[in-house]
Formats: sequence, structure tokens, C-alpha cells
Amino acid sequence: MTEIIDSIKKIAIEISDAIKSKDTGKVESTNASGDIQVKLDVISDEIAEKYLLDTSSVKEIISEEKEKPITKESGKYFVAYDPLDGSSLIDVDLSVGSIFGIYENGYDGEDIKAAVYVVYGPRVEMVVARDVVELFRLNEKTNEFEFIKELKLEKKGKILGPGGTQKYWYPYHKEMIDNFFKEGYRLRYSGGMVPDLHQILLKGGGLFAYPGTEDKPKGKLRKLFEVFPFAYVYKKAGGFGVDGYNDLLTLKAEHYHDTTPCFFGSEYEINKVLQTYKGQK
Repeated sequence: MTEIIDSIKKIAIEISDAIKSKDTGKVESTNASGDIQVKLDVISDEIAEKYLLDTSSVKEIISEEKEKPITKESGKYFVAYDPLDGSSLIDVDLSVGSIFGIYENGYDGEDIKAAVYVVYGPRVEMVVARDVVELFRLNEKTNEFEFIKELKLEKKGKILGPGGTQKYWYPYHKEMIDNFFKEGYRLRYSGGMVPDLHQILLKGGGLFAYPGTEDKPKGKLRKLFEVFPFAYVYKKAGGFGVDGYNDLLTLKAEHYHDTTPCFFGSEYEINKVLQTYKGQK
């Protein structure tokens, strides 16, 4: 496991350099989920693939940018990753990230053994979730990630990141979000999953919501590359990740690019979600 995390550190440094120096334009292609790719998506995917395939403990990798996995003859772990989440935000200079889920035996929620994400912002930060959740920051003078602190969520937060197109929200979901704002929650939503969830984690709590909607009842965010890794991070930090009804880490992946509604947050906010969605199926 340590070997994989060391490889992700190298990936993060190289992707960070690419963000600063490479072309941010679009390419004439889409990824496996149908999203239009920018050149940095392709570059970041190539960087991650290079290092992960050279890691002896990695048996298989699958990227959000590819249809199918790449399998090696040896190794133990399966790594599913989004090499550059939120890449459409780069050309307006907002923070973006990379997400890695480290699995064993398969890609269901119960198979995840560790998760790592990286935020490329004014500073490059990495969060590693194993038994605990640890924050590291890149020292650009030494090109090393330095441990900063352990991260834990409070029972209740103050910020809210509501995703999905509001036009297509279900009425009960809209009412829930409105009620959070009536309680005094502050809107904090950039459209980048990594920086938005990172902010909630570092601020001690809150709610990130990306629900099923009338046009996308199964949600938009992908289980393997985004949802399961963050569910693992939040669980280990003392929080919760649910689909409105169940713990996200109890879900199965029907295929590599399967999606699900998802809510991440502190105990108070997630209890509100579960109360709201109870009986809505």
C-alpha cells in the first residue's frame, strides 16, 4: 500500500507541473463516460498510468478516461482513478484534483482498502485515508509531501455544496436544501468535487450533495473513481457517505462507469438526508 501511495505522490507532482505548463485546450474526443476531454485529461491519464503500471503491488488499473482496465500478471491491488477531476475549471483557474481508490479483489464498495485524493490549488495538498485520514502538503522547494495533520469531522458543520441542475431536483430534495439554508448554512460550491469535499473536510463538517435528478435518476458521479473513494475518506474521518438510503460502501458496481446519487457529510447533515429520503423510493 505504501508503494502505491508513493507512486501517487510522483503522479501528483507531475500532474501539478503539467497544469502549470501544458495546453489547457480541448481535444476532439470524449472519455468513457461521454464527457468532452481537455488535453490535460489525456496528459494526466498518461502520467497516472505510467507510474501505476510500474508499481509492483498493482494488479490492475482502470481510469475514468478509459472504457476497460489494464491488467498485469502480478500484483495485489486494483486502482480506479480519475486523473483530473474538474478539468473544465482549469481555464478559469479554479482548483481541480485527482482521485484514487485502491481496491482488493474487485471494485464494489466493500472492496476499497484505501483512498487518496490530491488538490491542485494555490497549494498542492494530498489526503490519504487508510486507518486514519492524513493531510500532506507539497513543499515545492524540496518536491516532497510533508505531513500536516490528521483530519476529523465534527458532528455538525456549517457549509453546503449542493450539486446537480436545480431545474431537475426532486421537490423533497429542494425542500431539504432550502431548510439547510434557513438554518444558516453557507453556500460553498465551485463545481469541482475534489476542492468542494476538501473544504468541508478541512472546515470540520457540512454537506456535499449530488442527488439523483429527474433527468439523471442515477446521478452523475461515478462509483469507482469518485464516490467510493470519497465515501471511504469521509467514513475514516468520522463522517458518512450515503446514496439517500444506504451507506455508499455497501453498494455494488454494475459496470466500471456506474453512477449513483451521493451525499457526504457530518452526522447531523447525513441524518437529515436519510430522514428526507426515507420512503421516497
